[in-house]
Amino acid sequence: MHKVEDLKIWQKAIQLAKTVYLLTAELPLDEKYELTSQIKRSATSISSNIAEGAGRNSQKEFKHFLNIANGSSYELYTQLILLSELNLTDKNKVQPIIELCIEIQKMNYSFQKKIN
Repeated sequence: MHKVEDLKIWQKAIQLAKTVYLLTAELPLDEKYELTSQIKRSATSISSNIAEGAGRNSQKEFKHFLNIANGSSYELYTQLILLSELNLTDKNKVQPIIELCIEIQKMNYSFQKKIN
């Protein structure tokens, strides 16, 4: 069992979710229940699944939830690209969030290898 607050990947995922929420607050209102909702769910799913896995009783279960978190990070990555491609927000605002998302993906991959 891991103390979730001590996990750097969880800390980064929380930072990512907060940044995503700030970005989506600036999106057009007509996207509120469409892409915005999807983006928020993906972003919160990453940290939530890391936390749930950390609270499980085995490394196998933890790895399973890290896999789910990784899937959510790729989902979020795709949605952020769409925001940019659809010109719903400034590309300069999205790019640092995409980079943080990629960093978390790399951390997740490394962490999964470590807990094997």
